[in-house]
Amino acid sequence: MDSISTKNAVVYFNSEVYTALNDYIKTVQPSKIFVLVDSNTHDYCLPKFLQRVESGEIAVEVMEMPNGEEHKSIDICTGVWEALSEYNADRKSLLINLGGGVVTDLGGFVASTYMRGISYINIPTSLLAMVDASVGGKTGVDLGTLKNQVGVINEGEMVGVDTSFLDSLPQNEMVSGFAEMLKHGLIYDESYWNTLTHLENLDISDLDRLIYDSIDIKNKVVTSDPTEKGLRKILNFGHTLGHAIESYFLENADKTPLLHGEAIAIGMILETYLSTKMCGLSQNHLETITNGILKTFSKVTITKADQEHIIELLKYDKKNSHGVVKFVLLEAIGKPKLDCVVSNALIFEAFDYYAR
Repeated sequence: MDSISTKNAVVYFNSEVYTALNDYIKTVQPSKIFVLVDSNTHDYCLPKFLQRVESGEIAVEVMEMPNGEEHKSIDICTGVWEALSEYNADRKSLLINLGGGVVTDLGGFVASTYMRGISYINIPTSLLAMVDASVGGKTGVDLGTLKNQVGVINEGEMVGVDTSFLDSLPQNEMVSGFAEMLKHGLIYDESYWNTLTHLENLDISDLDRLIYDSIDIKNKVVTSDPTEKGLRKILNFGHTLGHAIESYFLENADKTPLLHGEAIAIGMILETYLSTKMCGLSQNHLETITNGILKTFSKVTITKADQEHIIELLKYDKKNSHGVVKFVLLEAIGKPKLDCVVSNALIFEAFDYYAR
């Protein structure tokens, strides 16, 4: 597959990943190479990755962080910053983030802030990271359970998408990443949405192309608006309520935490309902989108008390302005609308629709 050029970097695929990475190392000659992994990618991805990396005489140090969203925190960043310092990382060092969205988000933030910025490269190993988290330069960590409250937008040197890493990914993680692919179809390309919701017509050999197309959609949006002043906001469809739901289930000991994609799937259904009330989205599209998402994602019980707490968390959404919560909604599939203000009464209606 051809590479995809972003504003400041390039996304490479499969065998080209290692050709490009090794050429970069040979040309730039970083002072040291650091590889950030989590406990899963350390076991399942690191050995294969290191076999393909040609570092020559340059020292390679591996740093391991715990696995899971709950570790996407400033405390873990501090540990990585301290490890870089202890291993004498300087401004010519290179950090390679080998992992899912937590590793690429946190590692990108660490690199962007250590010594006011060192070079980094993302090698995503989960479907979510491949189609979303690793592309576009958004880096950051959570503040407690509040998603991505601290971070910067700063693209790495390149992104390397080797889909063979997906062979070791648990099924629920594959499903989680699929939510972002569905979102890309809903906000940008109805044909792509239709393909994703009729996977029975495809086989596993089509997966690489679907991943490629999803990355291409995200890149087109990001390239036109790298700092999220306008169009890039459409990538937040499903995320206003989805992030609040994810945070609530993460912080509540009585709840089973949801994966990012599981929460975003709920958010997309809720925000599709809101779209029918606010933007004229047809009832037929509402049913089509809801059924398309529920083909893959099971419903989750969300009580009225849960809903009240979730709505309270909306005040922390990063799209808010002057204390007003703003949604991305749909006028039609492939036609999003920005900065929609929605009443709490309508949000409760949306939850009722979801629960029916």
